[in-house]
Amino acid sequence: MTGTVEDMTSTGHTYAVPVSDEQLYEMTAHWLGTGIVAGERVLYFEDNTADAVLERLADDRIRVDAALAEGQLTIISAEQTHAVARAPAAQVEALLIARIDEAAREGWPGIRLGGESSSGLLEAGGAGLIGYEQSLERVLLARPEARVLCMYSRSRFPDEAIKQLTDLHRHEVVQPALYDDTLLRITSIGPTAARLAGEVDHSNRPRIRDLIDATLDRALRSHSAPTDVTLDLSSLRFLDVAGAVGLVHSAEEFPSTHRLVLTGIRPRVLRVLDRCGAPFAAQLVLRPRVDE
Repeated sequence: MTGTVEDMTSTGHTYAVPVSDEQLYEMTAHWLGTGIVAGERVLYFEDNTADAVLERLADDRIRVDAALAEGQLTIISAEQTHAVARAPAAQVEALLIARIDEAAREGWPGIRLGGESSSGLLEAGGAGLIGYEQSLERVLLARPEARVLCMYSRSRFPDEAIKQLTDLHRHEVVQPALYDDTLLRITSIGPTAARLAGEVDHSNRPRIRDLIDATLDRALRSHSAPTDVTLDLSSLRFLDVAGAVGLVHSAEEFPSTHRLVLTGIRPRVLRVLDRCGAPFAAQLVLRPRVDE
């Protein structure tokens, strides 16, 4: 069975197979952030990805600092994550049970766990993590208030290990993209809106123009579509000069009835846009990022 993070709110043991680091950060942050917003206890077993995931959570407007300060969110360090992945099955089960029971005693309505650890591939074919996943399954069957999302990124796990590990699950979380080249990831967030995450350079710049043209065409053909074509740049870390010029030129070609709206723009990206004439493009609206 496949579904989105929202579809899996009542499912105990799920997995995802990100095709890029950007998707890994996106899906992990979505899973953890959904738990934080729902008021659940959240544990994140990181594998040298904490900085990127926390940055993505901030991009998503999740109040991470408050969740950390209040003890709602706990980050298990990479060193501790590796130790758990290497521990005997009985020890892993005891640790998980203790964490779940602790959350229940503290009054949390549920507990959500997420993370990844390719260091758990201790034997050929990922036998170390297979034992870990089997322990998870036993614990979660007895404790329905707990939910776990296991990440098996294609950039970190060999295909054979992914096949063996995913076979241990019944449910998969998916997060489709309009485009993902491992450097730039584009996802749809509405009928005339998309989100860009990562970096724009010469290799993927044409995709941005194609996206804008296709979205504007749909908006012009529909009487009910919004008149704004919106690009959320909250997670766009780099935009080259040619990419900025392309956005300005695209907006200049918009009809007077429609606008190209760029939201959540980071300061570094905003500076490039300003230098490339963005303030003078009549149909271009810039909405800088505002950190709370």
